[in-house]
Amino acid sequence: MKPVLAVVPLACLLAASSALADTRATKVDAPAEQPDKSGPLFQPEAVESTGSVTVGGSRIGYRAVAGTLVVHAKGWEDTDALDAKAADDDDDGKAAKAEASMFYAAYFKDGVRTPGRPITFLFNGGPGSSSVWLHMGAFGPLRVETADNAHTAPAPYRTVNNDASLLDASDLVFVDAPGTGFSRIAGKDKAKAFYGVDQDIDAFAQFVEQFLSKYGRWNSPKYLFGESYGTMRAAGMTLALQNRSIDLNGVILLSDILNWDLMPDDPQANPSVDLPYIVALPTYAATAWYHRKLADRPDDIKALLAQVEAFATGDYAQALMKGNALPDAERRRIATQLSAFTGLPVDYLLKTNLRIEYGAFQKELLADQGLTTGTLDTRFAGATLDPLSKVADYDPQSAALEGAYIAAFNQYARGTLHYGSSDGADKQFKPGISIYGSWDYRHQPPGAGKPLIALPNVLPDLAIAMKQNPTMKVMVNGGYFDVSTPYFEGVFEMRHLPVPPALQANVEYRHYESGHMVYAHLPSLHELHDNVAAFIRSTSGGTSSGN
Repeated sequence: MKPVLAVVPLACLLAASSALADTRATKVDAPAEQPDKSGPLFQPEAVESTGSVTVGGSRIGYRAVAGTLVVHAKGWEDTDALDAKAADDDDDGKAAKAEASMFYAAYFKDGVRTPGRPITFLFNGGPGSSSVWLHMGAFGPLRVETADNAHTAPAPYRTVNNDASLLDASDLVFVDAPGTGFSRIAGKDKAKAFYGVDQDIDAFAQFVEQFLSKYGRWNSPKYLFGESYGTMRAAGMTLALQNRSIDLNGVILLSDILNWDLMPDDPQANPSVDLPYIVALPTYAATAWYHRKLADRPDDIKALLAQVEAFATGDYAQALMKGNALPDAERRRIATQLSAFTGLPVDYLLKTNLRIEYGAFQKELLADQGLTTGTLDTRFAGATLDPLSKVADYDPQSAALEGAYIAAFNQYARGTLHYGSSDGADKQFKPGISIYGSWDYRHQPPGAGKPLIALPNVLPDLAIAMKQNPTMKVMVNGGYFDVSTPYFEGVFEMRHLPVPPALQANVEYRHYESGHMVYAHLPSLHELHDNVAAFIRSTSGGTSSGN
């Protein structure tokens, strides 16, 4: 999966906020002077402010904390700093071990009894993405307004009270992955220590454990909300947290990818593995339906997708499994049906050997108009950069939204949360970093003696966690118009989750007429809020609004 959005932060003006936020702030923990290399590389920080948000017509006052917690490379012991201090770094090679300063923005509802109130840790993915998207687009108290399926006009941008904030159901903690956002890494072999599947899971598990102690939330109902690569992180964390004696009430997945053998990225480089084409087909059909490219277009998208899912896992899957042994007549029959579902010409589909790369689909569907559809949300379309290219050259949705999100968060973090511009030093906010290609994708699943040389798959982690904690519930959310992590991929994964039938009932599905960032479509944002809030309330013992 390509990085979620572009990584260059933009500095833009922001229109005056309409949110009810108190600009008073209190610095709780100030950063220490630069330590010597034998001591800690980072110190925790925290800046408090107050504000309010109106959700469902009710005003919710809250305390906000913007700060950092320090986590360490996997295997770190709290005596390591003493060992380093007692040794000469240059002679013994005991330079300070890698650390990460992980930024968070936490919101605690006023007037409720903690620790009984639910708390949800939210993060985006990438890998290499900060959590600005969930923060400013989905569930934070302030939301940036963007165009629904077109390019958002440049600054000044408008931010509004987020009446879909999840603060009515849970306290919220938005967390930036090491090296992203305001998070930083330092120390010996720092990239190796944090930029990998298992390293990342461990860092976030450390963060959650520290946060529960710092804010006295050990007895709170606990939830993880991961988007995109964040779903792989969240599923892996379910077991990693159990290994730290932390049971979760639930895990919420948005645009999930838990088994990378299902990824639609460059599947042609992995011949004989045809699953990516199968799970992506319903999204191609949804996209053709949206852009009115189907000759026989039904009014009901759900009825159409039920037919496509059955075809994808039936005749289409069987045809792909036959490979070169597929008879020509059968090949043409399948191509004809594919054309009816995707809007692509039969001759083109025969040339693709019935296997449609998502980048090629984006480029071909609206080629007669000189347009390329989005990756994260195929409802979006933009001018094709190179009419002769085989696949899409960019993602029109990313280009349409990222400027607004980054400008909004920079203004909000510095002006309202009072973080990032203090002590005479402006911190750079990094919405994303380019580590997708250098990420360590090896994962050690339960029962394996070492990390496997294979595409990562955290379904075994989630399955073991569910077996050990049979009350934990899983919520799978996806958008019909997402070709980066197709919605049917999530369904297919969970159908293969190795748990007994009784635990299969712990998984629920919600799908939306939107894309990867479901919340970029305002009606879907409200559906998402209502579904997630109901999920939390039903699994937290009724404490989500507790006084």
